[in-house]
Amino acid sequence: MIKRLFDLIFSLLGILILFPFFLLIGLIIKLDSSGPIFYLQERVGQDGTLFKLFKFRTMQIGADKFTAITVGHRDPRITRAGYYLRKFKIDELPQLINVFMGTMSLVGPRPELKKFVDLYTREQLQVLTIKPGITDYASIEFRNENELLAGKSDPINFYIREIMPVKLALNLKYLHSQSFWSDLVIIFRTLVSIFK
Repeated sequence: MIKRLFDLIFSLLGILILFPFFLLIGLIIKLDSSGPIFYLQERVGQDGTLFKLFKFRTMQIGADKFTAITVGHRDPRITRAGYYLRKFKIDELPQLINVFMGTMSLVGPRPELKKFVDLYTREQLQVLTIKPGITDYASIEFRNENELLAGKSDPINFYIREIMPVKLALNLKYLHSQSFWSDLVIIFRTLVSIFK
């Protein structure tokens, strides 16, 4: 109950305070490339429920049809504005809308695509018992994930074999030790990591 109240208050405050900034970002996106301002992607939420995750669009229209993940910050599908939005994690800010709507929390395991969730073991599926979040331990650990995937001959296979198991181990760690204070620590560490 405290977590939901915290999410509700701070997501609403964030949306209201950042609204002029959102308008500016929206204008930059529209001037930079054709297409919508937001990119809505289907992800797996709490208890396996599918929902639409909000992001600022950072790629050319139809780019997600080629591969499910982004390879490097200089992926040719990324727009000029999108490069900077991704670099400073600004593209993730619209997920405050998801938090306000109740499909996400400020802190929790990052929501995955169904094609990856279908590969989870029974133990790993435990991460779906709580709401996904904007940030978590894995977001901090793999803040440069795109660069880790750059140059790999099969980036999706590398993600599944090398990155996803570590992320899920960190998610399970959070699941079994979560608290209001640990959420505050994760939020603080996330903000620090953005400017590293």
